[in-house]
This record gives sequence, structure tokens and C-alpha cells, in this order.
Amino acid sequence: MSSTALTSRLNVVDSLRGFALLAIVLLHNIEHYNLYFLPENLPEWLKWLDHIAWDATFLTLSGNAYATFSLLFGFSFFVQLRNARARGCDFRMRFAWRMFLLAGFAMLHSLFYNGDILLLYAACGLLLIPASSWSNRTLVILSALLMAQPYAWGKIIYALCNPEYIDTNNMFMPYAIAATNAGMHGNLADTLWSNLRDGILYSNIWQVEAGRLSLTPALFMIGMVIGRKNLFICSQSSTMFWRKALLTAILAAIPLYLLRELVPPHIHNVTVKAFYNVAAGRIFNVASMTILVSVFVLCWFRAGKGYRWQQCLTPYGRMSLTNYISQSIIGVAIYYNCGLGLYRTTGATACLLIGFAIFALQLTFSRRWLASHRQGPLEWLWKRLTWL
Repeated sequence: MSSTALTSRLNVVDSLRGFALLAIVLLHNIEHYNLYFLPENLPEWLKWLDHIAWDATFLTLSGNAYATFSLLFGFSFFVQLRNARARGCDFRMRFAWRMFLLAGFAMLHSLFYNGDILLLYAACGLLLIPASSWSNRTLVILSALLMAQPYAWGKIIYALCNPEYIDTNNMFMPYAIAATNAGMHGNLADTLWSNLRDGILYSNIWQVEAGRLSLTPALFMIGMVIGRKNLFICSQSSTMFWRKALLTAILAAIPLYLLRELVPPHIHNVTVKAFYNVAAGRIFNVASMTILVSVFVLCWFRAGKGYRWQQCLTPYGRMSLTNYISQSIIGVAIYYNCGLGLYRTTGATACLLIGFAIFALQLTFSRRWLASHRQGPLEWLWKRLTWL
């Protein structure tokens, strides 16, 4: 592989990661970083605009940002494994240590924000160690099975066979209520303590119940297959692949969206309805994420080295860990009661503007930092600790 191709591939991946990170900061802002609150003392025209902004943001970005991030996590593992093998090293056990360190970053992040995904990544990432020796065919088949949400469908079948069985799939709710109350009414000490006590359980139980425990390793493995097949390198075969993926995803997304939206109102069994929402939602997320990634990569290929707006996102994606954790700290300081408490007065429109402002601030910092450093501060620390 030529150095030019390698650089091109990493740039498109960093840019795509930056786009996913931008989507995450926008989504988290309109959610007030898990303080779901709609201000009532707003003019009617602004409430109408907020409603449109909320629906449009969640339709286009919800689930896609997380899924794209997960796909690229698996790709990054492939790159690290390949580079280590090129040096004559076995990276697998080093990667296990790296996941342990990621769990430490997850605890730091969870101290400030009760919506962390890094702990789930650290746990699911361990599956990549044995998966690195599996064939592409095995990885694709297993990923497809996991994406289909077998646990949710098993629950649905069991509930249909046992109508008296009730599982609303909301074990996370008591911890969510406690964490939300601390964020809305507590001081800094209350918020930090609640995040460690309730927030970690809230975040991770919700992710398990939302089907991410199945979807995350599936996307990790698909990301590894994409790396093996060089699909982020501009070529005739990779361009054809992304075109086919885009067409297939569009054709699948339309019926999947209808199944997600139109079927649940007609389901009266609470258990079946709860787990159908999980299965239908996650499967639709795979299709919508594929559309987003395919369009992004095809745009990059068409421009040769990406359009200018894509290139702009590259430094943001190169510092993804630093920006992901710091954007949560900034968001909590803006919306929580221990900070400015703006959750009480900001609707979706204002929150989107704040989200773009946070992005602009972080992007400026990323550019200036990378002008004199090879990595972001937390990326550098993670690498140094990995290779102790």
C-alpha cells in the first residue's frame, strides 16, 4: 500500500469521524445532555421552530452518529493491528490493555456526563481480539445476526407464547430519574456523585436495553472488514461498493422506517411492543448509517481528497477522544443546575446554535493544537499508556 493511499484513507476516516462527532454534539445539546426538558415560556413561533428542529435532527442524526463512530472504531483496530504486525509485534494483548485504559477514560467521562459510551466500547472491543483471526465471511455473517437483534426477537417470541409475561425493558428508569434530578437541581458535588452512583448505571443499562450491546460489536467487526478490503481507499472497486451499499440501504430504509413508525401503535402486548421498538429501531439505524457513510465517502472520492467542508472536519476527527469528553464537560457546564442552568430556557433551535458554537470552539482548538502536536492531549496520553 502506497503512503499516498494510506494518508488519503486516514484523512477520509478522520473526516468522517469528525462528522459523527459533530452530529453527537448537536444531538446531546438538544437533549440538554440528558436533561430532557421543554421550556414553556417561549413564543408559539419558536415552539413551532423547535419542534421542526428536534424532529429533523433526530430523524437525520439519531443513532447514525453512534453507529458511524462504532464502525470507525473497528476500522481503527484493524489499522493498529496491521501496523503492529508490520513491525513484527502482536497487538492483541496490547489492545486488551488499551481497552482497560479506555474504561478509565470512560470513568472520567462518566464523572461529568451520564451518557457515556466509552465503557461499552471498552467491553465490546475485547471481542475484536479473537475476531481478528476470523474470516471476512464469518465476520459478516455474525455481524448480520447481531444487527438483527436476536435477544429482542427472542423476548418477542417468548412474550407471544406467554401473554402474561411482562417486561417493559426500562430497568434504567430509576437511575435515569435520580441522575436527572441531580442535574436539574443539584450543586456540583451532587451532580458528580450522582453521575458516579446513578449515571453509570443509567447509561449502560439503557444501552443494553436499547440493543447496543448487540449492535456495537457487529459494527466493530464490519469496520474491521472494511479495513481489510481497503474500502476507504479511492478505487474503482471501492467506489462501486459504496454505490451498491448506498442503493441497497436506500431501498431497505424506506420499508424499515415504515415498519418502525407504523407497526408499534397496533401492538397491544407491552413486552412485544417494547422489544419490537428496539429491534426495528436498531435495524433501521444500520440502513440509515449506511446511507450517511456511503454518501460521505462517495463525496470524498469524487473530490479526490474530499470537499473543503469535509477537509475542515479532519482535525476535529483526529482529536475525537479529547473532543468527545471535553464537549460533554462544556455541555454540562452550560445546561446543568451546577453550571448556567440553561436547560430551563433553551429549546431545540437555541441548543443547535449552542452545539455549533461548541463545535466551532473545539475545531479551532483542534487546528491550533495539531499545528504543533501530532495528536490531541488525551490521544497522546492514551497512546503513551498503551505502549508502556
